[in-house]
Amino acid sequence: MLTNIRYLPGPLRRLVLDGADVPRDLASVTATSETEETDPATVDMTRAGVDAIWDAAQSMYATGMHPGISLVVRRHGEIVLKRAIGHARGNGPDDRGDEPVPMTPDTPVCLYSASKAMAAIPVHLLSERDQLSLLDPVSHYIPEFGQKGKQDITIYQLLCHKAGIPTIRANGVDIAELLLDSEEVLRLLYASEPDKPGQHHAYHALTAGFVVADLVERVSGQSFRSFFRDNVTAPLGLKTIDFGARGRILSKLARNYVSGFKVSLPVDLYLKRAIGTSLEHAVDVSNDPRFYRAVIPAGNGVGTADECSRFFQCLLNGGQLDGTRVLEPLTVRRAVAEVGKPEFDRSLLVPLRYSAGMMLGDTPWGLFGPDTGKAFGHLGFTNNFLWADPERATSVALLTTGKLVVGLHAPYLLNLLYRISKHCPKLSEEAQREQLAATGMA
Repeated sequence: MLTNIRYLPGPLRRLVLDGADVPRDLASVTATSETEETDPATVDMTRAGVDAIWDAAQSMYATGMHPGISLVVRRHGEIVLKRAIGHARGNGPDDRGDEPVPMTPDTPVCLYSASKAMAAIPVHLLSERDQLSLLDPVSHYIPEFGQKGKQDITIYQLLCHKAGIPTIRANGVDIAELLLDSEEVLRLLYASEPDKPGQHHAYHALTAGFVVADLVERVSGQSFRSFFRDNVTAPLGLKTIDFGARGRILSKLARNYVSGFKVSLPVDLYLKRAIGTSLEHAVDVSNDPRFYRAVIPAGNGVGTADECSRFFQCLLNGGQLDGTRVLEPLTVRRAVAEVGKPEFDRSLLVPLRYSAGMMLGDTPWGLFGPDTGKAFGHLGFTNNFLWADPERATSVALLTTGKLVVGLHAPYLLNLLYRISKHCPKLSEEAQREQLAATGMA
């Protein structure tokens, strides 16, 4: 079976696939930070295991479905792998004549829905400070939200996709363009009627994030972006993680590309159900500078693979990183605790486990690979994976620039997730207990 794009004849490839050109010498498009990578033996891993993980990432890149990939794996807080392959810009399916810009582990990338995991943290922080309760109705703080039967929907339900407002009813207005006008989004959401709130999961791809931001702003008196920066990223020294991008970060941002098999109709039908627009339109908007001047808490977070890994390392450490604490351990436990038994999500049409802000792993296989029942994190449209796994003491960031649902990448992605789980072995039960006690997460 031909699964490597390099071996497909050019005319056939262009007819059935959108993908990047992949050189035979992968080392020529690889950026490493090996001087920052620790000796795997010091964190109970092997050099062969790390090499196997990177081999899987290279194989995924070789499908051509992702013009750029960056991957950072930490174990016990130490970097065991920090590398990138491909290009941030200039080698996508439709690029012509642009000078390719190499992808590096420090290239900022749009996180898309993985932003949700970060956007939930300010709400949990306000709860920690007793400025709100997750069990309070949203309408207690935002009276306008209580229209049309939404008066009893709680903040907790909002964070775990049970608020009954998964989509924006825009009456023919272009959804992607509407996202740039947060005031109009909120007006439409507040005037909408919910669909059986509290009764089932229905992934809130974009809607809940706008309400979360409004909630944080009304309770804290700060803009959502400023509150997140002042209370989370600045104390942790995270310089690229933000909602939107400006200045130097925007100039370095990786470009997003439509890739995969050219079967747009079924893909677009699925995505319109989940996010309200087509694949191509969503990607076009996400490359528009206006998209990054806006604050879209559930969809336009930006960060590098390294800093995203550090963010999840902070949560894995019980809310502190390098001696700086931004959350109490109990707050982190609330943020990652499962909301209930796994349910079939009515928007994404798959069974999922959620916490109040996170997607959770599963056993025997979950979003983050095999045997990841304690892992927490989030996926971002469509192959961005951010997560931490307490049983393995790992925090992982896999960022990609190809946006696709159907393509050659799937078995290679699954193999990469498998190898990360396999070669980052679980800690012994005693070591897990010691780690939880040390971080205050017991």
